[in-house]
Amino acid sequence: MRVLLGLVLALCFAVTPVAAADEPDLIFKKSTVWKFLTPDHKLATYAVDDPLIDGVACHFTVPEKGGISGWIGVAEEVSDVSLACRQVGPIAFKEDFEQGEEMFRQRRSLLFKKMRIVRGCDEKRNVLVYLVYSDKLIEGSPKNSTSTVPIMPWGDQMPPRCADHLSGS
Repeated sequence: MRVLLGLVLALCFAVTPVAAADEPDLIFKKSTVWKFLTPDHKLATYAVDDPLIDGVACHFTVPEKGGISGWIGVAEEVSDVSLACRQVGPIAFKEDFEQGEEMFRQRRSLLFKKMRIVRGCDEKRNVLVYLVYSDKLIEGSPKNSTSTVPIMPWGDQMPPRCADHLSGS
């Protein structure tokens, strides 16, 4: 009965990721727990480019539940997420941004939980700071991960200052 209710809810709410950036690119998945006749539990690693800052890419790894609930899309995923962001080309700011502005969002349960990646600027060190966390409408999650991207010269290009692109600066 519970599985049937979950299936009906999944069809009603169309469980698909919602993103501020483009959909992430799947790099690979690794099975962690074998399940008989249903998908295994996995760790999945994805890449996403910062939609406002050319030259920055983030990779994150999230657990994905298998079993029947994972298979039909009603499993609530755990909040564990790891994050690594790097400069992958010359940095170019497309527009100004605010401290803590969301750059990526993905649904992690049927209704309540979302994983978010937000960005900020350490003005003193000229470093972009990315934070990933998972929230839940009813109960927050203290689990998080931080990654930093020092803005470095690329070829003969002098690096821009992130402080010059903060809204209100």
